[in-house]
Amino acid sequence: MMTVFSASAQYIPKFDLQGHRGARGLKPENTVPAFITALNYGVTTIELDVVITKDNQVVVSHEPWISNEICLKADSTPVTKAESKTFNIYKMNYSEVLSFDCGSRGNEKFPEQEKMVARKPLLKDVIAAVEDHIKNFTTYEVDYNIEIKSAKEGDNKFHPAPEVFSDIVYQTINQYLPLERVVIQSFDFRVLKYWKKKYPTVRLAALVENKSSVETNLKELGFSPSAYSPYFKLLSQQTIANLQKKKIRVIPWTVNEVEDMKKMKSWGVDGIITDYPNRAADLGLSLKHNVNAPPNGANKK
Repeated sequence: MMTVFSASAQYIPKFDLQGHRGARGLKPENTVPAFITALNYGVTTIELDVVITKDNQVVVSHEPWISNEICLKADSTPVTKAESKTFNIYKMNYSEVLSFDCGSRGNEKFPEQEKMVARKPLLKDVIAAVEDHIKNFTTYEVDYNIEIKSAKEGDNKFHPAPEVFSDIVYQTINQYLPLERVVIQSFDFRVLKYWKKKYPTVRLAALVENKSSVETNLKELGFSPSAYSPYFKLLSQQTIANLQKKKIRVIPWTVNEVEDMKKMKSWGVDGIITDYPNRAADLGLSLKHNVNAPPNGANKK
């Protein structure tokens, strides 16, 4: 739920604009500058990924290793594809993770992305920065859509088993956020099943990239999640309507092109996940309270 500070009532947005990895199209992904930029374009939810270090720190990162697509080593040379997975975050202490710069190199898939020195932050530090920015510049609270990056083949190799992984993440979230502002999402349905049983009050989102039917996926999951989040090209208008009849919100990923945003909105989705919250804001899909706020880094530390 989202609190508008100028009103006493709780507010749930009719359309949930989620900034994918913050605002990956504009700033280095999963970094504090990306999340602050997303806030400045009026997102209602920040979307991020988490992994676990050797010393059990919750790090905001899409891969559980150091990506050869975006990262530089401590000596400023690029991480190569051959060595990328050898930089296994689960086998490194967080101090080691901090030696990599995952912003200066840029991302060739996102030519508008600003290049800057960027380190992989801890989840608790992202929360602190976002909450500080909300307090000082933004007029409303946002939700956190946190993806637990796990897969069976990665258990105890690139991450803990789902139960251990989930408990570590929960302990961090519970220290810093009210649970009503948190959504846990995963492609790994083992994670969602565990949260449903262990932490039943937390909203859950089923991430989907397979071509199985909705019925098949929901049967495998075993319960109705708060949200069903498929790759947007897997959706049809009828599928959206059918899910909403089941009281399941439909929030597809990753919707980046303006025409696709328009189509998804016209089909009645409950929100979108996008790398370009600025484009969504231009279409009137965001709360857009804060587009003229100070640039990232201006929030208090």
